[in-house]
Amino acid sequence: MNVNTLQPSRELYNQVRAAFILKGSSLSSWCGSNDIKQQNAMSCLVGTWNGPKGKALREKLIMASGISQLPELKQAV
Repeated sequence: MNVNTLQPSRELYNQVRAAFILKGSSLSSWCGSNDIKQQNAMSCLVGTWNGPKGKALREKLIMASGISQLPELKQAV
């Protein structure tokens, strides 16, 4: 799956959070371990922070959560 095909949305935010929980962690815990403000993580995932830094963080979150490796990820449009 190409990470760049995932569009920012509330659904993407929920999927990333759920993926961290399934791994026995949390988005909050990951943010704390990586010196990222949780508000910035949410903003980049829902698309309110969509500049180059926001897109880079979104890609990092998607990769760290593991949702990029799911066979089919349906996005709400």
